[in-house]
Amino acid sequence: MLRRLVPVLLTAAVVVSAVAALVVRPAGGAPQRTADYVVVAGVAGLRWEDVSPQTTPTLWRMAERGSIGSLSVRSGRQPTCPVDGWLTLGAGNYAAWDGEPVTGDCVSPQVTVEQPDGIGANLPGQQAVVRYNKERQPWGAIPGALAESVRCTVAVGPGAAVAAARPFGRVDRYAPTLPANPAELLASCVLSIVDLGAVTGDDPAVRAAAARRADAALARVLAARPARSLVLVAGISDTDQASRLHVAVADGPGWSGGWLTSSGTGRDGYVQLIDLAPTALAAVGRPMPERLFLGQAATTSPGRPSDLAAAIAQPADADREAGAQRRVASWFFALLAGFQTLLAIAVLPLLRRARRRAGPVGPVPVSRRVVAVVEVLLIAAALAIPAALVADAVPWWRSDHGGLYFGLVTVVVLGIGTAAVRLAKIYARTLGPMGSVAGLAALVVGVDVVTGARLQLNGVAGYSALEGGRYAGLGTVGLGVFVAGTLLAAGCLAQQVRRSWRPAIVVLVGGIGLVVIGSPYLGADSVGAVALTAGVCIAAAMSTGGWLTLGRLAWATLAGLAVTIGFAVLDMRRPDGQRGSLGRFLGAVADGTSGLTVHRSGTANMDALFGSPLTVLALVGAVLVWFALLRPWGGLKRLFGIYPAIRAGMAGIAVAALIGGLLGGSALDVAGAAAALVVPLAALAALRVLDHAADRTQPSVDGAAEIGRLPTEPPPSSEPPSSESSSLESPPSGAPGSAGPAGAQPASEAGSAGVAPSGSAEPSRSQPGR
Repeated sequence: MLRRLVPVLLTAAVVVSAVAALVVRPAGGAPQRTADYVVVAGVAGLRWEDVSPQTTPTLWRMAERGSIGSLSVRSGRQPTCPVDGWLTLGAGNYAAWDGEPVTGDCVSPQVTVEQPDGIGANLPGQQAVVRYNKERQPWGAIPGALAESVRCTVAVGPGAAVAAARPFGRVDRYAPTLPANPAELLASCVLSIVDLGAVTGDDPAVRAAAARRADAALARVLAARPARSLVLVAGISDTDQASRLHVAVADGPGWSGGWLTSSGTGRDGYVQLIDLAPTALAAVGRPMPERLFLGQAATTSPGRPSDLAAAIAQPADADREAGAQRRVASWFFALLAGFQTLLAIAVLPLLRRARRRAGPVGPVPVSRRVVAVVEVLLIAAALAIPAALVADAVPWWRSDHGGLYFGLVTVVVLGIGTAAVRLAKIYARTLGPMGSVAGLAALVVGVDVVTGARLQLNGVAGYSALEGGRYAGLGTVGLGVFVAGTLLAAGCLAQQVRRSWRPAIVVLVGGIGLVVIGSPYLGADSVGAVALTAGVCIAAAMSTGGWLTLGRLAWATLAGLAVTIGFAVLDMRRPDGQRGSLGRFLGAVADGTSGLTVHRSGTANMDALFGSPLTVLALVGAVLVWFALLRPWGGLKRLFGIYPAIRAGMAGIAVAALIGGLLGGSALDVAGAAAALVVPLAALAALRVLDHAADRTQPSVDGAAEIGRLPTEPPPSSEPPSSESSSLESPPSGAPGSAGPAGAQPASEAGSAGVAPSGSAEPSRSQPGR
């Protein structure tokens, strides 16, 4: 009785601990009022490489006193031109001036500013811009929301007028240029926005001259700043087709030293353009329009190097890496999709001729050397994304030929990983390569997440800070690889134990993965945690064999709902700025704005579906599985019949990948990353079980699998042992002597279709292909 209860108790303990880990978050209160005035000074195109003691001495001294960070200037249009950047600043949300595509460089905002009374100003096109963002953009941005949140606003320059204009176009106080002594103007309103010009071009001399002019204007602003004021300097936008990370500096009471960060980015040293509006309001203690702002108020965090030159080198290097990542990632995933497609085509004839007959009749088997080479290629294909993730530990982006160096490093890492799997003792077992590669892939992603996800940030196999979607935790590609590796490794481990213990093993391994994905300290992906929960429940229900009956589906659904509802309820109890994506969605449902959230998710899904090479990987994998591996000659049905825990793991992967992609707004990207790992391993395992399809069989007494028994040990029955060893001890398809001896009894056709020959749910240790 106790032995039956242990798996159940272990499963319950893992579920409870996983939910507890998901909802624990570091304590952090809302930003407190620190200033009486806020001055936002914007310089379009200003990057950290433009800042130096010689070129920008005023900004350099300001950065030494204050907090600094990298600014992601994503807006409602890409690239973010100055007019879009200023508009996004005033909206606290992703906004765009219009829907016209950007075909060249964009420097000066093309804005008409009228001054009917000499005090304020009016933007006649503002209402049309507000209507465009409300009706045509999925973000729900209202240009002018920042100005509406304060009683009075000052704007200096046309760009600042765009940010300071109210939704109906009125600017409270306006000056087209910065006065000689702007003290009175800056003190007239609680919020002042100043346009300091733009830094454009690729010529270092031209950029340096523009930076000097902006720095001189900044010196006049700082000299005239009101008492107890917060000054924010921001590289407000891009100035050409290339998106970059820009300068962000905060100087004022409570902002001495440190890195800028926000709960929206979750990483020290990174803030978003949409964070500036809530930062300004929080600094002066004004309430925020919660439904309109997507950004979160910035704060300062310790850990910045005391030497400013060393500190600035970090965001400047991150800017170079992010720019190189966008170029290299596109061709890497395109090459990976092409390679896996060609490999899938090459595997088809091997599958049709892999099943060896006991007698002389049958197709001529493929050469062992050919099969051995294909197995190595399949392992390499499955390890490609983890290898690319590890390759980002080398600073390849600092070279003039960064893409070439990244490719070389990835090939070296891939060769080391493939050799490690090939030379391991477990490789001789049928499931050896599958378990090794799945565990290695999950380990690589998991270690990166536990250590701060440094390889994923701006990494080729990670996410880019330029996209503005994620800055910390687990990315889309990492989620797909980690979910697939975790559930596949769980299936391989569960296959080693008694049937009654298999659900507990799946839940135990899945629970660890759930903590890694969903914990705010680690992966910080609540949608991914919900998706993995569903996958683990399905895998645990099917791990003992048989089909997914209504009873099993009901229990799996209840368990998944229990975890998801528990996490959602506790997430809703957090402050608005600290909620995860699930909590924010439920909050939107509560206040009636969930339709906008669903619209944004649908738009993101469509963009990802038609614009990502991972979609090709997902579709190629689905086609190979359905039209080849699941055919009577494909071997996957036989693999599932012999190893039900593997079938359970793959079913869980399919469920988790689809849920994670659709709810996370990435369509088939998660499924594509998972397929890049799972499909090559499934083809390799299918080749092996087909190669052993003619081996002699001997059912065990109770039908339980004894995979771990050494071939020299006698089986647990009174019958003499079989001449064939345990399935996981059987030689690989590339090794000689794996076929049965002459005159061996061939396995039945029922066995090849996934049914145990003895009539039991599973074969014995000496059944074919094990």
